[in-house]
Amino acid sequence: MYAVIETGGKQYKVQEGDVIQVERLKGETGSTSTFDKVLAVGGDDPKFGAPFIEGANVAYELVGESKAKKIIVFKMKRRKSYRRKQGHRQIYSTVKITGIKA
Repeated sequence: MYAVIETGGKQYKVQEGDVIQVERLKGETGSTSTFDKVLAVGGDDPKFGAPFIEGANVAYELVGESKAKKIIVFKMKRRKSYRRKQGHRQIYSTVKITGIKA
């Protein structure tokens, strides 16, 4: 059985036991919670929401946090002496899917 969930403005296809990285979630390492925005549940009897399935959720355990590779944001206007350099590192949460309830 698999589910399609939405978190952090992105959609993920997950199965029980998967370990995925999503946008930063609140909580401490080892805590458990659920994703309530379930778009679809597949398997023998697939269900699709409009946009979400009522009463469906995906349980997860927060494994840890990590940072992505640093990116450089550079703005410049030629001949105007305008230059701005800024770095950014996105923080991701690593979660393990523990159960799918449809």
